[in-house]
Amino acid sequence: MKFARRSFVSTIFALGAALTVARPSLAQTAGKDYTPISPAQPTDDAAKVEVLEFFSYGCPHCADFNPLVHAWAAKLPADVVFKKVPITFGRGAWESIARLYYTLEITGDLARLEADIFRAIHTEKINLFEAGALTEWVVKKGVDQKKFTDTFKSFGVMSKVKRGDQLAQAFKIQGVPALAVDGKFMVGGKDFAEQLAIADKLIVKARSEKSGKK
Repeated sequence: MKFARRSFVSTIFALGAALTVARPSLAQTAGKDYTPISPAQPTDDAAKVEVLEFFSYGCPHCADFNPLVHAWAAKLPADVVFKKVPITFGRGAWESIARLYYTLEITGDLARLEADIFRAIHTEKINLFEAGALTEWVVKKGVDQKKFTDTFKSFGVMSKVKRGDQLAQAFKIQGVPALAVDGKFMVGGKDFAEQLAIADKLIVKARSEKSGKK
């Protein structure tokens, strides 16, 4: 259920299916429930289990997944860190909205505006893919224009966008949204609910491996 590098996946599952409860007997099978990341990628904190969501505001599936993954992430235990990584797939339009993500993260406006960004792009059909248009939009949402513009154009934000794309290449991301657990496992699953259930089990697996219990 991903927005691919070149096209949508051929089958789009209904959002209602994403809300179904995953079966307790769900197995962790390499090649089916998850794909091993080879080589494994380093995480920012070896003491924590790191979960990355690769996404883009331009992806309609990411818009559907966003409220579900945030509700899930809010319940994660203290030893798990959840991070979002906006990526561009080399698209100029997606670069602008990746910069938007990091800019709002720095200005402190990300949490209150993220759902609005998805809604603006996919429901209201507002052009947020160009710097002038997105600046006008965020200012109307109460963001300080100078602070936003200076941050949006900053070297630090551009470096974060570049780093996100480097991570996408290292993790071999072909479509979004995509979940990676602890730099070792790419999460599979046929719908959003199953993906999150598998992620839960892979967190347990990663925690076990950290403690030396295979």
